Amino acid sequence: MDRNCGMSDDISPVLKIVVGVLLALVVAPLVVPVLMSVSDTPFITFPPQGFTTEWYGKVLTDPEAQGTFLFSLKLAGVVTLISLILGVPCAAGLVRYDLPGQGLILGLILSPLIVPLIVIGVALLQTFSMLGSRATFAQLVIGHTVVCLPYVIRTVSGSFMLVNRSLEDAASVMGASPLTVARRVIWPQVRPGICAGGIFAFIVSFDDYPISMWLADGRNFPVPLFLHSMIERSFDPSIAAMAALLIFFALLLVLVIEKAFGISLARLIS
Repeated sequence: MDRNCGMSDDISPVLKIVVGVLLALVVAPLVVPVLMSVSDTPFITFPPQGFTTEWYGKVLTDPEAQGTFLFSLKLAGVVTLISLILGVPCAAGLVRYDLPGQGLILGLILSPLIVPLIVIGVALLQTFSMLGSRATFAQLVIGHTVVCLPYVIRTVSGSFMLVNRSLEDAASVMGASPLTVARRVIWPQVRPGICAGGIFAFIVSFDDYPISMWLADGRNFPVPLFLHSMIERSFDPSIAAMAALLIFFALLLVLVIEKAFGISLARLIS
């Protein structure tokens, strides 16, 4: 028994090193655009030369950048809301009930995680063209929801699997109504999964390029397409500044959710 404990203690530092290396590999690509965004050269260079924040001011005062950012916020917000409305009941039903063809249903729902997004985008474009649809915003909402819904179902399903059913039985025996059980017993247990699914859906929709590339137009222009057009027009540090602002926005979003719902960041990620 002591020998096993000793082996566990020996492995722990190794695991810490592995986690640290993986974390560095994930964070390093995010640090690069932040460093390039403060270079005072008229072109992107790394390592940065000098220091200036004028590129951030250029992006923040650009009416076109502001318009695309607000549009992406609106689009991601609508997609997240729809994904949660559809995904939470779907996840609960798949976990709590035995449905005929349950494996097939789950495979179809999660297929957007496997099928290349470029293929999904082309398929949606062809479908909307055959239907003669001209509602670009609605098309983007549908396309993004198809991609974001699996993230919500996946995370919320994991939360429902960990729900302690004995607590529900105890509450029911004590006379609690189904609504009270759902609100006071089930909701606190699944809330982290729902919040995590909502964050994933929002960020995936906000950053999506392959779907938006096929379905967007000049009046409905998300941020990723705007970044691509900026790269085609010029290659100055304002591009890195906008990428850095998006990174800061994603981190701010997670911190706001953490503070608003009282969920620790570590628990949210898990």
